[in-house]
Amino acid sequence: MSDASGPQVEPESVPEVDHEIADEGPEFDAALAERIAALDEDAAEKRAASLRAGLAEFDLDDEDLALLDAADEGPDGIVALPALPVLAIVGRPNVGKSALVNRILGRREAVVEDVPGVTRDRVAYRAEWLGRGFTLVDTGGWEPDARGIDAAVAAQSEVAIDLADAVLFVVDINVGATGTDERVVPLLRASKKPVIVVANKSDDAIRDPESASLWSLGLGEPWPVSAVHGRGVADLLDHVMTVLPEQSAVAKREFGGPRRVAILGRPNVGKSSLLNKAAGEERVVVNELAGTTRDPVDEQLELGGRVWTFVDTAGIRKRVHLQQGADFYASLRTAAALEKAEVAVVVLDVTEPISVQDIRIVDLVLESGRALVLAYNKWDQLDDERRRYLEREIEQDLGHVAWAPRVNISARTGRHLEKLVPALETALESWDTRIPTGKFNALLAELVAEHPHPVRSGKQPRILFGTQAGTRPPTFVLFTTGFLDPQYRRFIQRRLREIYGFEGTPIVVNMRVREKRQRR
Repeated sequence: MSDASGPQVEPESVPEVDHEIADEGPEFDAALAERIAALDEDAAEKRAASLRAGLAEFDLDDEDLALLDAADEGPDGIVALPALPVLAIVGRPNVGKSALVNRILGRREAVVEDVPGVTRDRVAYRAEWLGRGFTLVDTGGWEPDARGIDAAVAAQSEVAIDLADAVLFVVDINVGATGTDERVVPLLRASKKPVIVVANKSDDAIRDPESASLWSLGLGEPWPVSAVHGRGVADLLDHVMTVLPEQSAVAKREFGGPRRVAILGRPNVGKSSLLNKAAGEERVVVNELAGTTRDPVDEQLELGGRVWTFVDTAGIRKRVHLQQGADFYASLRTAAALEKAEVAVVVLDVTEPISVQDIRIVDLVLESGRALVLAYNKWDQLDDERRRYLEREIEQDLGHVAWAPRVNISARTGRHLEKLVPALETALESWDTRIPTGKFNALLAELVAEHPHPVRSGKQPRILFGTQAGTRPPTFVLFTTGFLDPQYRRFIQRRLREIYGFEGTPIVVNMRVREKRQRR
């Protein structure tokens, strides 16, 4: 039995009880923090190497081995795996985009029907060709004058183009280039991404010459294929590999220059006022009318002795799929701005109760994996009675982000605005934090020795090995013999925060459940 998870008790000798470790106890263990801090790094790394060697007895896939090999190469035992390049498939409804996705994947993943508009959301799949992995993104049909839900589908396609490294533009060879296809071309050119025209539904060689008419789109050579029968798809993918980068430039951006800060919040909470006060001048329009800002506004400004890029975003009113018109597109652009940012400042109006929409915006930041700072605005208008209610609301509604730095400000007067920079720096430092593999495994061993995982159905899962797979946000991978309860994973997250801080950043703990190899 591996000692990666500390001393273990045999499952049959442990009563099956439900330890609510993550939610109810135990409190911060100062002695544990001292032991980890005083740990000899060389000894910890040697022990981690021994545990890593023990994984040879378990069934590991290629992705597991790539993760472990990358961790072995780093000077501190931590190297993030490169982000896979992203290939988006776009086109009008019913030109065969989802069928092409299934052909590339080699399995039926995307739903295909002989009616337009089956696919609505952007859906990402992991694909591989010639030994290279990439992310394949299927989209709904793009129509320029769509209304209602069709407009939402079209907007998702536009976002997919923006967040891709290369684009497959699928056209029906039986119909040729339509007016809709031609109206997509300027959007594709403006993206400055490699675009490959795919002439789909060319079911036999006799149809291939008809693809020549698609040269008129001005996007280069069209590639005749039949997604249903597989004709020409291999040649198409060979060509795709020549234009796709080895590592994505959009999925995991290597941030350089001034740190990027997105300002988010409901309409009229003071986002634009905050940007103007930080800049020391009227950079963006401020009005009592909610929803003044529609497009994200990038502004470089100096604050706290360093240059930042602040992005003022449109206020998010309600769920995106319930929005209409300009508000809908403003929300999509806000989400895209968040994807390009490194840290988000969520502005809350302390004169009003914390709303469901406030919580939803915070959760949007968590889902994006960005660092987080909470700015409680209009603090100068707060009276004692409202303050008591506010503290209770923060504890109840925002308890899941109690780790986020909090600043109480007044964007109108500039009160305590100087506290924003230290909060941003703290959050970004945590977002970039790496923990050596040896110390991380030593911590896991201590945790499991003191608080073993509960027995479930007569079995007690063990943690075999742990490594930090990446930063921005800190992401940890645990190789285990069984599924860890969500409460237990939260317990590990809380201990990581207590010992290493991670103030202002979400922490991701993933599992890879692996079984021992069968002896032959």
